[in-house]
Amino acid sequence: MTTSRRGCFIVIEGGEGSGKSTVHAALGEALRAEGRNVVLTREPGGTELGEQIRALVLAQKSLETEVTELLLFEAARAQLVATVIKPALRRGDVVLCDRFAASSVAYQGFGRGLGRDLVERANGIATGGLKPDLTLLLDLPAAEGLARRATAGAANHFDVETLAFHERVRAGYHDLANDFPDTWRVIDAARPLDAVLAECRTAVTALLAG
Repeated sequence: MTTSRRGCFIVIEGGEGSGKSTVHAALGEALRAEGRNVVLTREPGGTELGEQIRALVLAQKSLETEVTELLLFEAARAQLVATVIKPALRRGDVVLCDRFAASSVAYQGFGRGLGRDLVERANGIATGGLKPDLTLLLDLPAAEGLARRATAGAANHFDVETLAFHERVRAGYHDLANDFPDTWRVIDAARPLDAVLAECRTAVTALLAG
């Protein structure tokens, strides 16, 4: 962690159907039970503007261009960082975020084909250079994740993309995890939820103990 903040920033990433939202809520509950000040937030969303953008970009319709999609996500991200995440870290809180900048690298950079370099430049502007202290990547085969989403019965416009798209997204996440082994943990999300949660809690406990 940098000396410019006292809090801790943890992000949960993964493809569709990986269980991010469930793990996000469970980790928040566990940390609060330990007496920690925890801020739960998500991308896109977490602010009034962000939730409006979420409703727009996750609707079951395509935006005009891949760049339009990327920049809408970055606008939501910039608002979230400035008004929620950075103030919470300055207070010393633990911030748990369901998706962050890595999602844009995976979905827009790899999935949409915009390229990692372009997306990372946009991420840098939106985040002001803020990076998570720990990223938990809930990983499972793309086909299995899509099958889970289909069972859930609520589809967004990423769910209806091709299997090849989601396999590119997964490859993007692995590319990032391989580049940042010190701050990323790849969690096998094909296992039962209890096992996934236990491994995530172990990683978070180790980070906070340090």
